[in-house]
Amino acid sequence: MGEAEEDLGRFDAFTYLTVPERASYLVIMRLFTHSLMTDLSAQQVVEELAAGNLEITLDTAVSRLNRLVTWGNLLPSSHTVRVKSIEEYQRTRSRYQLTPLGERVQRQADEVQSSADAAREISRELLGLISQGLTDLADRLEQPGGIDAGTARERVATVFAQFWTFRDSVRDFYAFLGQVLARYDLDSAEYSGFKDLLLDYIESITEEIVLLTPRIERHLERLWPHLPALMTVLREGGLAGAAADLGVAVQHSRGHDLADWMGLRAWFSDVDGRRSEVSQLRDATMRALQSLLANAKRMIRSVGQGASRRRELLRLASWLDAADEDTAADLFTSAFGLYPARHLGIAADAQVVVPATTSWWPAPAVEVPVSLRDRGVRAARGRVSGIADRSTQRQALIDRAAQEQRQRSAAAAELLSAAANLGDVLLSEPAIRLLLELMAQALGAGDPERGDAVTANLDLSMRCELISKPRHELTLRSATGDLTTQDIDIAITRWEPSVD
Repeated sequence: MGEAEEDLGRFDAFTYLTVPERASYLVIMRLFTHSLMTDLSAQQVVEELAAGNLEITLDTAVSRLNRLVTWGNLLPSSHTVRVKSIEEYQRTRSRYQLTPLGERVQRQADEVQSSADAAREISRELLGLISQGLTDLADRLEQPGGIDAGTARERVATVFAQFWTFRDSVRDFYAFLGQVLARYDLDSAEYSGFKDLLLDYIESITEEIVLLTPRIERHLERLWPHLPALMTVLREGGLAGAAADLGVAVQHSRGHDLADWMGLRAWFSDVDGRRSEVSQLRDATMRALQSLLANAKRMIRSVGQGASRRRELLRLASWLDAADEDTAADLFTSAFGLYPARHLGIAADAQVVVPATTSWWPAPAVEVPVSLRDRGVRAARGRVSGIADRSTQRQALIDRAAQEQRQRSAAAAELLSAAANLGDVLLSEPAIRLLLELMAQALGAGDPERGDAVTANLDLSMRCELISKPRHELTLRSATGDLTTQDIDIAITRWEPSVD
């Protein structure tokens, strides 16, 4: 997989926000983001959801947690589990914790969900603070001896925090403004309000930006020769130095990379033939004024001509909102002349069970024969198709079964080789899974205290016996976690069938 494909694969972390069960996925992810370094098992997730009046089964919780692991939102935890029974181990051995990408995606999802669908006020007072902060930073860098690391981090962090807040508020406001001005149904009161908004508020914002942009450009020109030395000072004693020896990639704070400063300069100045954000802001304001004038022309043309149906549509919407289901259907049919779709009575796939309550929108589509779709007849034409060749699928199933048997044989060989010292080796995942299976069968066959907790696997030529041994503790270590047994010893031997 190339680097570009790996970057695109990170978008899989957003999948849980688009699936039909996204409501329960959001609740599960909020359990993990509720506190730092949260470590939960599937059973704990079920209990926490039950406390919040959301009931799901343990199997459902395990399935959804594993899907979150597949998408990159969670990862299996290495937390050691101490249990008193095999059933408890099976229930709590798989534990999960957040990945950095999962935490960031959930934080952004909560921000989007909590944000109001309204105009965001532009933080224009931050422009003066940005200009003042850049002035102070340039003065300190030009002094003999430069600037110390602590003061540099404080000044840079403040400037970039103010800049990003101002930039985001500008983008949010103009996105809202574009959405509103795209409407063609503004009435006179709404038009008057948005006219005042454009002519007063946006004009004052634009004037302030135009006034302070030359000052900020001059401060950046003073700072630019000192940026290499400033980058070195900012990274002294930071996380990058400590993580360099470990080979860990570090995302620096804003302003600690030259690219951040280039982005700041590109917002206020034209760089390399690319127009600045300030110039684009002026263009956006001009387009907003043109949209406002277009709405004004539409309102003037529609006076006395009945071109706008807004009032009639609102009246119809109020009737539909107050009517019952049958009356609303009759109103809709009368207004738009739309009638229910005709059903052709084509049987769906017999192997796909679709409940009668399923909406046609998410339900699987039914294939309509060409003869019925094109000619309106149900009779099939042409030769009868031959029997499908399923030899490839059959061979794939045989190969998969053979692969599973080879894995079980390898796990059996691993257990037999480590039978003398099970507590001193690290078992693989297939080996611990096979051992748990044998132990469960042995417990089902008898009681260790009676000496009849024995099972044998004919295919793998293995024999497993659970032996009662008071005050004996055995810890089995594996790639998926640790299992500690109390008062029980495990004897794994090779089983040879007796020949009469």
